[in-house]
Amino acid sequence: MNEEDAAVAPAVRAALPEIERAVDAIVEALRQGGHVIYVGAGTSGRLGVLDASEMPPTYGVPAALFQAVIAGGDIALRSAVEGAEDDEAAGHRDVARIIATHDVVVGISASGRAPYVLGGLKAGEGIAATTIGITCNAGSALARRSTIGIVVDVGPEIIAGSSRLKAGTATKLVLNMLSTGAMVRSGRTRDDLMIDMRPGNAKLRERAVGIVRAEAGVDDAEARRRLEAAGWSVREALDRQR
Repeated sequence: MNEEDAAVAPAVRAALPEIERAVDAIVEALRQGGHVIYVGAGTSGRLGVLDASEMPPTYGVPAALFQAVIAGGDIALRSAVEGAEDDEAAGHRDVARIIATHDVVVGISASGRAPYVLGGLKAGEGIAATTIGITCNAGSALARRSTIGIVVDVGPEIIAGSSRLKAGTATKLVLNMLSTGAMVRSGRTRDDLMIDMRPGNAKLRERAVGIVRAEAGVDDAEARRRLEAAGWSVREALDRQR
């Protein structure tokens, strides 16, 4: 498995031109007030939900900025909902319910054939600023129908058809690049620091203290004092001392 996994990063590298175009499109959409909507089924859908859910605590953005719909609904995050990915009408309905002008629809399907995902993509046509497809199948409908098709050819899985393996890893890497690249380009970081994160637990509060301490050149006590005065906003705590 480790030998097979070694093929994933080079396959992602081969798709970098399309990934770059996709980041550009997302940044422009966000600049115009749009949102990112991930649509997927099974492992692909769960990865979309994971990426979207991490944006608010990591970058301090509203929860609606990155949204995700998954075939079968929230119950599918924990349990397989058989047949849900075959419901193209449901995918269209779930995306149509939340899409608006300037949004970006990102369809995620390793095979590129999941009807639910294709239905969601279709809902974005003529409304969304652009559509993006993430797939491991170059000849798939998802690759053909997306404005920007990101094809990561990872080859056959070591367990035939188990797309949670290399395909899942590749999908996670691509989603990391799309969302992180968009947030960096949108000014949600300073160098490599998460200055807009929401320190909602002890670990993150200690990280916030460490950022302010290092950037402002103060000790822990002063860094904590500045953060408390700024309502635990790292950005505000740093900007106040400028």
